[in-house]
Amino acid sequence: MTLYYRDDAVQVTSQAIHAGGHVVALADVTYVWHARGATTLAVRGRVLGRGVLVLLLSLPPLVALVCVLSLAWAAQDRGDWKLALVILAAFVVVGLALTPFLEVPLGWLDRSYERGNRVHELWVQHHGREVLLLRTPDALRFGQIYRAVQRAVEQQGDRR
Repeated sequence: MTLYYRDDAVQVTSQAIHAGGHVVALADVTYVWHARGATTLAVRGRVLGRGVLVLLLSLPPLVALVCVLSLAWAAQDRGDWKLALVILAAFVVVGLALTPFLEVPLGWLDRSYERGNRVHELWVQHHGREVLLLRTPDALRFGQIYRAVQRAVEQQGDRR
C-alpha cells in the first residue's frame, strides 16, 4: 500500500480515500473533480484581514513620503537645507532599522495568499453517485490532497 497524503482529517492511499467520514475504495472511483464552494465567513475574514494588512503596510511609506515632500518644500522656502537633510537622514536610518521587523507581517500576508480566497470542494463519482469528500478554504492543503487523489487514481488506472 502506498501513502500519497495524510493529515488529521484526510488520508489518501493506493487503496482508498478517507475523508469527511467517508471511506471510498479507489477501485470504485470512476471520476474525480473539484469545484468552487460557497464563500464562508472565514474566507471573507481572511480577505478582509489581508486588505487591512496591506493598508497598514502601505501607510507608513506614504506618510514618510508626504513628510519628506513637506520638509523639502519648507526647506526651500526658508533656505535651511541643513536641518532638512538631518531630518531626512534620521528618517532613512529609522526606516532601515525597522525593515527587519517587516518579516512577521509580510509572512502573514504570504501565508494568507497561500491559503487562497475561496472554498474548494473535492468530489468523486463512487458507485454512480456523486460524493463530496472534502470542503476546505485552505488552497494549499486542497492542492496537495487533490494532487494525491489524482496520483492514486492514475496509479489505480494503470493497474487495471
